[in-house]
Amino acid sequence: MKVLYFHQHFVTPKGAGAIRSYAMARKLVERGHSVTMVCGSAQGGTTGLTGKFVAGQRRGFVDGIDVLELNLEYSNSDGFAKRIKTFLSFAFRSVKVAMTEKYDVVFATTTPLTAGIPGILARWLRGKPFVFEVRDLWPELPKAMGVITNPAILWAMGVLEWASYRSAHRLIGLSPGIVEGIKKRGVPSERITMIPNGCDLDIFSEEVEPWRPESITDADLMAIFAGTHGMANGLDAVLDAAAELKRRGRNDIKLLLIGNGKLKPVLLERARREALDNVVFHEPVNKTRLAGLMRSTDIGMQILANVPAFYYGTSPNKFFDYIAAGLPVLNNYPGWLAGMIEREQCGYSVLPADPQAFADALGSAAADREGLKAMGLNARRLAEREFDRDRLSDRWVEWLEATHQGAGH
Repeated sequence: MKVLYFHQHFVTPKGAGAIRSYAMARKLVERGHSVTMVCGSAQGGTTGLTGKFVAGQRRGFVDGIDVLELNLEYSNSDGFAKRIKTFLSFAFRSVKVAMTEKYDVVFATTTPLTAGIPGILARWLRGKPFVFEVRDLWPELPKAMGVITNPAILWAMGVLEWASYRSAHRLIGLSPGIVEGIKKRGVPSERITMIPNGCDLDIFSEEVEPWRPESITDADLMAIFAGTHGMANGLDAVLDAAAELKRRGRNDIKLLLIGNGKLKPVLLERARREALDNVVFHEPVNKTRLAGLMRSTDIGMQILANVPAFYYGTSPNKFFDYIAAGLPVLNNYPGWLAGMIEREQCGYSVLPADPQAFADALGSAAADREGLKAMGLNARRLAEREFDRDRLSDRWVEWLEATHQGAGH
């Protein structure tokens, strides 16, 4: 089986970012299939290709994956108009690939929602089996966040969402809320499966050198947020908690924000203005360096803006990195992850917009290091039992194989 795989933000473990698509593509190769990965160029990420772009693209094999990289740079810091232009450019250039490449199954994963366009056309114009993976519900999430308010744009996105779901032979949702959102669009449940983000147990089990930023001592309780600093992430909640900790005189608790994003300069300025020296900012690092950092971290922070659509409609990579590394998790919003943390006793769950409760949880963690270690062991057991990336990748490949066979190929 030859799979044509569209993911605009494809990253290998040598770059900074989520490696779900890399792991899935590698599993296809391991199981005797071939895969062509069509992607763009992400700031901070790496596709594994280093050659020059010719006619706006470059191509080569990376760990057995045939990577076709389009020269379309993208950054979370880009303005709305530039991001939309990049999304549409990637989609329309991908259509050409979908119409000319030889393949058996076409697979597309969001975000953005426009990733579904080449899959839709491949299904209806070339009769190809199409599998669509939904990582976030669009336009529901940007509408709920107030990022997109134009009725015409929301209507167009709604049409594209409907067309993507109805055109796909099978779909994958990454969280319970995403699966329910697909069903509400009239897709039969037997055509949908949930395959959440997974834990890279091998990467976070390696004997890597532990490290901390220079401003954080070994005696400090170090809480980490590793991810994008954007609107959806609601990182002002971390700075609110930091201000509360400062008021309490808790200089032994440090909050590390590692990553980039549109709001990072705003957060940096606020921390400077309020003299929040208990908040440390750091540039993104690759998975190996992240694993070393996690080895010296005490607790991971799973933070999102207080938007009800997030409660069950997201599957955050950082949460799965934390538990893979055996870290207890401090979560600041309700939903399926909060329920899991409480049920598995692998961290703390606090209500949104409550800096006192957030600070209380960090204070409890600092006061009970043995209890914190026990939570970390529970987190690692959960990762191994439920979210082993290798096993989830097997399920993913089997879903594609079934689609291929069901289409009569």
